[in-house]
Amino acid sequence: MARVLITGGSGFIGTNLVERYLRLGHSVRAVDIVAPRQPGHLPHYRAVDLRDAKALRSVAAEFEPELVFHLGARTDLRGRALADYAANTEGVANMVRTVNELPGVRLAVFASSMLVCRLGYVPQREDEYCPTSAYGQSKAEGEAIVRRLAAERLPWLIVRPTSIWGPWFGPPYRDLFDAIQRGFYAQPRGLQVRRSYGFVLNTVHQLHELGRCGGGELLGRAIYLADEQPTELVEWIQLIKTALGRRRLRELPMPLFVAAARLGDALAALGVRRFPMSTRRLQNMMTDAVYDTQPIHTVAGPDPHSLQAAVALTCEWLARQRVVA
Repeated sequence: MARVLITGGSGFIGTNLVERYLRLGHSVRAVDIVAPRQPGHLPHYRAVDLRDAKALRSVAAEFEPELVFHLGARTDLRGRALADYAANTEGVANMVRTVNELPGVRLAVFASSMLVCRLGYVPQREDEYCPTSAYGQSKAEGEAIVRRLAAERLPWLIVRPTSIWGPWFGPPYRDLFDAIQRGFYAQPRGLQVRRSYGFVLNTVHQLHELGRCGGGELLGRAIYLADEQPTELVEWIQLIKTALGRRRLRELPMPLFVAAARLGDALAALGVRRFPMSTRRLQNMMTDAVYDTQPIHTVAGPDPHSLQAAVALTCEWLARQRVVA
């Protein structure tokens, strides 16, 4: 059994990845600045701020991992400058330097983001960047740090999760499921959008397969993580509505969404963050974003969960969470 170090182990993807490795009987060390969402993960958890190089090095050296998944990051879009995302730059540098000192590591996977480029833009090179936010800029800088500090000393690769959803998720996709459940969801009439979405248990399967094979021919690369087939947004929404027992999809004229987006922008300027629409969100809703998933599926094979099964599993998880709450 492998010894697996997972930073960001209390986060969305991290929680699911910790659970996967624990169920398979591996030895896991989950590192995060906040406590685990799953009480059963507490014995495997250590509280560490990624910006604290000494603490990070101490925990990693004590555990002596074979596999490292660096998922820890600040992931919201509220920051205005690169300095607001020190966990994504300084934290990455601390992690690379730490792993460089560990002789037993056979693979280190560093999580980046599709937002190293503007939504929908497919770069021609893996080191080509065009972020539109400080968060995206921090992830691009994090990739550059990995390439600069890891070099030939470490078996590494970079993964760029796309739009990932499923159990233990938060905004924006948890908000989407909740809006559909409450009957509040509507979309622009005639909307036809294709996106590279990823069900989180498919994503965890992909990460596990990378660890199992040591990265294979993907070492030293930056690859996208998403389900094998792009998702038709209308199909996905309809599956969610059916699973939640809601009525058929409601479509409204585009001018209503434009007006709501402008109102959301005005409220955001006043400090109101929870309004469901803004110009950025409306633009995102209307943008195709399909990425090349062939590299990861060459290693991981077919997705273990279909879109319909993924929706059912997520709705079952939501129902359990509401009972607990």
